[in-house]
Amino acid sequence: MSSTRWQATRLIRLSVLLHVLAVLLLIAEPGEWRWAIGAVVGNHLLITAIGLWPRSHWLGSNWTRLPAAATSRNEIALTIDDGPDPIVTPQVLDLLDRYAVQATFFCIGEKAAQYPDLCREIVRRGHVVENHSQHHRHYFSLMGTRALKRELQAAQDTLTTITGQRPSFFRAPAGLRNPFLDPVLARFGLQLASWSVRGFDTRIGDAGRVKTKLLRGLRPGAILLLHDGNAARTALGTPVILEVLPAVLKSAVTAGLQFVTLRHALV
Repeated sequence: MSSTRWQATRLIRLSVLLHVLAVLLLIAEPGEWRWAIGAVVGNHLLITAIGLWPRSHWLGSNWTRLPAAATSRNEIALTIDDGPDPIVTPQVLDLLDRYAVQATFFCIGEKAAQYPDLCREIVRRGHVVENHSQHHRHYFSLMGTRALKRELQAAQDTLTTITGQRPSFFRAPAGLRNPFLDPVLARFGLQLASWSVRGFDTRIGDAGRVKTKLLRGLRPGAILLLHDGNAARTALGTPVILEVLPAVLKSAVTAGLQFVTLRHALV
């Protein structure tokens, strides 16, 4: 995707207006400073809370499910985060081959640079690599505009150089973000994507619980989230994704759902 013109959401426009009104109130009625500051603080708290809601659309465009056309075709998307992982990713690729399923891998730039051949193998097998930031910082949602630009640009350059394909989608680390992210995404022509359903497979080692969560969300247009990197382990030490994936793929195929990458869902 090429660079697009950024358009502020209604929430952002109202927030700007509130700040202007607060300044005017302070100028006209200095004694009412408590109301002005209280309104601004409350607005900031609201925006912060919304940034902690990964599936929110209030801070900008966000794919929480596939477009209507893809949904009508009974399409579904499997997205896999935090890789590539030298142990888990090859096994995931083999499972996907077995069921003839294409997936979207949101890769971390620095991990891709560590395992470039594995990243290229993902693409060679018909899957797509997208941007999951360069370093997957835990404080990503606290970054300002310049830091966000550096982080996304580094990942774009890293993943493009390795795979030969420039990412079109971005997923924020842990799905958390702030109001500065949307205009940066527009600059890079990236579409934010979260998910419809996830199994929390980085924290839950019970494969049965993870599988149940995902199977409940199997429906046309759904975007599923699993992890090959940072995957939780079962009691026997098996990455949860490897225990869960076969049942999820089989159930989806039985239900007549067709797996596509996020890019293919745009067709």
